[in-house]
Amino acid sequence: MRLIWIAATLLILLLCSRFLASTLIDYSWWSEVGQVDTWVNLWLYGTGPIAVAVVILFCAFWVAFELGFRREKDAPVFGFLSRRLVARLALLVLALLAIGVANATVDSWTAVKYFGGLRLAASSAEYRDPIFGQGLHFYFFALPFYKMLLRVALAGSVLALIIYWLASNAENLSSRIPNLQSGRFEFDREISVSSAFNSVFVRLVAALLLAGLAIKFYFSRYGMLVEDHGAYLVGVDWVADHVALPLQWLMILGALAAAALVLARKAKWALALLAILPVRYIVPSLVSNFYVRPNELALERPYIAHHIRATRSGYSLTQRVKETTLEASPEMPFDYASHKALLDNVRLWDWRAFHDTISQIQPLRPYVYMDTDVDRYTIDGQLRQVLVAPRELDIRQLGAAGTRWINTHLIYTHGYGIVMAESNRITPDGLPVLFVKDAPPVVTSKSLKVTQPEIYYSEVAHEPVYLDTNQQEFNYPFGSESRYTTYSGKGGFEVSPLIRLCAAVQYGDLNVLLTSYLNSHSRMMIHRPIIERLSTLAGFLTWDTDPYLVLTDGGRLVWIVDGYMTSDAHPYSREMDLANGQINYIRNSVKATIDAYTGETNLYVFDPGDVLIQAYGRLFPQLFKPASAMPADLRAHVRYPETLFSTQAEMYRLFHMRDPEAFYNRADLWDLAKTGSGQNAGSNAVSPTYVVATLPGSNTPEFMLITTFTPANKDNLIGVMYARCDGEHLGELVFEQLTKQNIIYGPMQIDARINQDQNISKDLTLWNQQGSQVLRGQTLVLPIDDSFLYVEPIYIQAAQASMPQLKKVALAMGNRLAYADTYEQALSQLIDSLGGTENAGQGAAPALAQAARGAGNAPPSAQAAQALEQIRDHLRRYRELSAQGKWAEAGKELDAIQGLAQK
Repeated sequence: MRLIWIAATLLILLLCSRFLASTLIDYSWWSEVGQVDTWVNLWLYGTGPIAVAVVILFCAFWVAFELGFRREKDAPVFGFLSRRLVARLALLVLALLAIGVANATVDSWTAVKYFGGLRLAASSAEYRDPIFGQGLHFYFFALPFYKMLLRVALAGSVLALIIYWLASNAENLSSRIPNLQSGRFEFDREISVSSAFNSVFVRLVAALLLAGLAIKFYFSRYGMLVEDHGAYLVGVDWVADHVALPLQWLMILGALAAAALVLARKAKWALALLAILPVRYIVPSLVSNFYVRPNELALERPYIAHHIRATRSGYSLTQRVKETTLEASPEMPFDYASHKALLDNVRLWDWRAFHDTISQIQPLRPYVYMDTDVDRYTIDGQLRQVLVAPRELDIRQLGAAGTRWINTHLIYTHGYGIVMAESNRITPDGLPVLFVKDAPPVVTSKSLKVTQPEIYYSEVAHEPVYLDTNQQEFNYPFGSESRYTTYSGKGGFEVSPLIRLCAAVQYGDLNVLLTSYLNSHSRMMIHRPIIERLSTLAGFLTWDTDPYLVLTDGGRLVWIVDGYMTSDAHPYSREMDLANGQINYIRNSVKATIDAYTGETNLYVFDPGDVLIQAYGRLFPQLFKPASAMPADLRAHVRYPETLFSTQAEMYRLFHMRDPEAFYNRADLWDLAKTGSGQNAGSNAVSPTYVVATLPGSNTPEFMLITTFTPANKDNLIGVMYARCDGEHLGELVFEQLTKQNIIYGPMQIDARINQDQNISKDLTLWNQQGSQVLRGQTLVLPIDDSFLYVEPIYIQAAQASMPQLKKVALAMGNRLAYADTYEQALSQLIDSLGGTENAGQGAAPALAQAARGAGNAPPSAQAAQALEQIRDHLRRYRELSAQGKWAEAGKELDAIQGLAQK
């Protein structure tokens, strides 16, 4: 017997080993991130509501079974089973049934959110639906919880009835067992459902079931607030308000009356009463077809207004939003000095072309550039827009060696460094000018430094790795040799003998137990992909799929990721797809930071007014920090997320219309501007663009996100949307609607003008015929006073090698088109053609423009020709010195150009 118990114990441990190993690994990881309390809360919140439901359901089922079973005589069941044994078996069956029903009907997070949202103070600005007067707290927290309770109660009631009937007829059912052998299963006529209604218990449960149905009808009224009636309305319409809702009360009263009739032993009358329920659906349909449809606009006008207001609320288009009208001019002279920040930061490198180019000029095997992000840095005292590309580890580049355990878990463990380039500068060869490059990192500006280039946490999927082992890790290639390193950070958790055993069980990897490379101070890293790490830590948030890497003042690399609180329960708000789900409410509530070396993870609340983050903040008090706690050097790189911006832009193209009649008729429907160049050429919308610019009425350059609109099925510009990213203005939206007095070209029309220009068309045709491939960057639209500057970079690459080089730049404003080898030359041409102001400020391009204008206003002379030739020489040296990062010497050349221009 003792051996049997030992064997049974070992078998149980073996069956539970995976769970125990996973639990210990999870505990170690949550300890690493300092969130054990959060882990415990997640476990309790996930299992607690289900456990409570299991207990309640089991008690209800057991009571039903006991009441039914006691009605039978004290005789064996099925001819050979004692009643005591049947009761014990029923105990097990009912427990399993309760567990199954609880898992099927209980959503733990619905219950948890309800308790998290209890007693939250409602803001005076909080949206309230115009039909029932309820706030978002009710729709996000209370209503889903009440519906869940009702679902559990109804399921439990139905099953309790069935259990009672089966238990009360157990002996009669058992007498029919022999008939199973002949292929028949017959019941005596005495066994009928109607006979069960002689029981007080059954009548009581049936009445409760009907009362639950009445409550379901009551709650279904709120479901009308998210019903989709087509293109012009979501929510309660005229028919629902004046016909369906009153009839809903009739259904509620009918269900309650039926419950009373059941208690009074009038079951047939109760069934007859329930027969009136179809009236609820027939009458509204008739009214809609024969009364509302012929008078639709007049009747639905107030409900359309509700829909517009609610959708703008759901997508955060009402708070911190400025809407203005701009009487734009197709073209106008502009002052360079007033727009120096924008003109000096025009992004000439399309991120796709940049990615291909640096992959060729900065190769570092086995690292690859998975992504390129746009950011801004203060470099040498000036705000500069830059492109940043981290080097990610791609183990596949090792070929067969990439499948060896020692390589994937001990040697090739991390990415290395970044490439950073100024967005608008090129070398004489048409290549990007790099601020940070090579390995080990070479930095060309004193404003930047890289002290910890290793990237252990990144965007790509990774195997678990073991660090600080007896085997050094590959760091970077150096000539024909390799440089190695040993991890010295606090990331990961210690690999004790027990953890080694758990890792072997969890990952099915015996090498962890057998290897001699691990020692007493080795560490293990798991959950290294950025999104996986954050989803494990806070899976109730929707995480942006585009993390971006920041170089801090101290030289560390830190990821920033945007997190969204979303819901599909906002009344009257229109739904749209996001992250493989339907939403009608979104807030950028959280921004997370992850240290690329240590994995230190912090979640900062940037929208404390969001009701959902308020509830989760109460549920997980250790998880979130206020935005003010974010270090200043990281806060300087926080930005408005493109995902949220694109979502809002998609909604604004329709919901900028406030007038219900205009909305109903789609009188002023917009489209996102389309482009005829770049990767999105043709029918796709122009991607939102990060720029450094000044808003109308402001003299301060700032980092912002911009997109443009055109009238539906047209290509001229009609609106511009800005999202501010800097300082206290982070999160503010600015919408400019252009007046219709002047026609302003859109990106597609500018692309068409570029295509039709004889000089440009000739060059493009020639290059494409010479075995090269022409790549055209996305046309940028940038605000300049009351007009817009259009920029399109043109690249050329050999057919055999994917290394784009900037060949030409096309600039346009209105009907003016400039086309040159460099941005400076094109800008000079454009300023000259527009008759720009003499006070052009400092800079090579405006100085050259000023000299050209001066030469054009007087007869040519030997002195003027000599001065222009000197300007060209200084300009050439200025470019060369700038490309080499020799700023002081380049500045002297710039001063010389300015002096000659003034002469």
